[in-house]
Amino acid sequence: MALTAEQLADSMYELIEKYQGQKKFKAMDLQKQMQRKYGEEECTRDLCKAAIRLLTDNGRCVYTYFGGSAIEIPHKEAADNS
Repeated sequence: MALTAEQLADSMYELIEKYQGQKKFKAMDLQKQMQRKYGEEECTRDLCKAAIRLLTDNGRCVYTYFGGSAIEIPHKEAADNS
């Protein structure tokens, strides 16, 4: 069974969530982690880009910039009561 962008996005989200507040992941860091997990043949660069796009387009993750671009889960603001 071939790996889909949705499955890869879920796996990336789990990794980001696990290390939230401890580590910031660059797009290339996520790609390398997923290629280690699934193999380079299964997890291509284009598939990783599509998965990251899914995460950011639906708002599950955002790009942040503090000395370099990183992908993170959006922070809840203290004043946000939703």
